[in-house]
Amino acid sequence: MRRGRSPRVPVCAGLLVVVMAATACTGGGARDSADGDMAPAARTYLSKALDIMEEHSLRRRQVDWTALRRSTFAQAHGARGPADTYEAIEVALSRLGDRHSQFWDPAQAKAQLDPSATPAEPPRNRSLGHGVGYLALPGVDGAQKTYDTYVRQGRDAVARTDRAGACGWVVDLRGSTGGGMWPVLAVAGPVLGDGTVGAFVDADGKKSVWSVKDGTPYQDGTSAGWGAAKPLAQATPPVAVLTGGATRSAGEAVVIAFHGRPHTRFFGEPTQGLPTGNASYPLPDGALLLLTGAREADRTGRVYDGPIPPDEEVVKDPRPAARDRDDPLDAARAWLLAQEGCRRS
Repeated sequence: MRRGRSPRVPVCAGLLVVVMAATACTGGGARDSADGDMAPAARTYLSKALDIMEEHSLRRRQVDWTALRRSTFAQAHGARGPADTYEAIEVALSRLGDRHSQFWDPAQAKAQLDPSATPAEPPRNRSLGHGVGYLALPGVDGAQKTYDTYVRQGRDAVARTDRAGACGWVVDLRGSTGGGMWPVLAVAGPVLGDGTVGAFVDADGKKSVWSVKDGTPYQDGTSAGWGAAKPLAQATPPVAVLTGGATRSAGEAVVIAFHGRPHTRFFGEPTQGLPTGNASYPLPDGALLLLTGAREADRTGRVYDGPIPPDEEVVKDPRPAARDRDDPLDAARAWLLAQEGCRRS
């Protein structure tokens, strides 16, 4: 289970839970053994993958599993080993209809979890003048070391902005394209403030609560790691959140965490529309099923489905002549300068 400082398997989504062994066993193997042209190893492997989907998919009640198993085994006809079933597994995941589940073969999983990798893009901060601070939180994916580096860099960026006397914050999530949600929340935590900030909601309506305490994120009361962050000099400052069409998956989880926060407003364009949580299920050969198992809700209990619109839709001008303009950022800054504590006399 992805909690505390236990082994973490990142996915291109907000992680719900990491399952370190395939626990589903619904007897699918007996039902799936009709194809005598498949080698036993391939048949067992494919059955295990389908069993996991049937037990844990968010859409498990909407899927005709008999039909899906039949078509998946037909596609894998003649498979001699696990690798021969990969394409059939990918097609089966796409047929679940959640638009978020993925399959990583062993090579992809190894590359994604490379412990030597550094964040592709670190968090960035700068001053926008008149006390308005800017914090960009790109997506991050990788192993624990990658996450630790991201959190260290991000918390340093937050501290620099706070020391400069920020009266309000722009949190830019337009480049938050997925990966792990917890390191991003660990950076944003001091700005978010303590308390419940959201939840995963599974197919049965059961909630797994996200919260922040001392600036660090928790899931169901258990720390995601990294320890306490330095608090801001100004508690509950006004925050303008920037979103766009590239804000997806884990990025949308962070957007949701800001929804319902006092003194917060959203600018830009709607997010991509994948506000769901994925769990990671290892397969025997080192491949990973990244299976959507939950929707996401904000602190008020509102469950999200599809793109998340901003409060103020402001489109960035794509023309080359306007490349130095950032209308969403300008709108966010103007709003912050009109807020208590940032208002100019």
